[in-house]
Amino acid sequence: MKPKKIPMRTCVITKEKCEKRDLLRIVRTKEENVLVDPTGKQNGRGAYLKKDIDVINKAEKTKILERILEVSIPDSIYEEARKLCAK
Repeated sequence: MKPKKIPMRTCVITKEKCEKRDLLRIVRTKEENVLVDPTGKQNGRGAYLKKDIDVINKAEKTKILERILEVSIPDSIYEEARKLCAK
């Protein structure tokens, strides 16, 4: 029996390939809304961040998500991401 394929994604900050479940997905929907997608299945353009407080702080400081998703990111998104990382 063939082993099950594990989906890999790249963190936009560390450029490190990790399993999808170890990353947090930030999504821009067609309506230009930005949200944190813990399931990883929301429709829209997504960017992945490693589930690490330091990585989220660096993403906020460098505004890399704003460049990738081409929309301004409210502070509430970063706060929500930090809460999910603390779990």
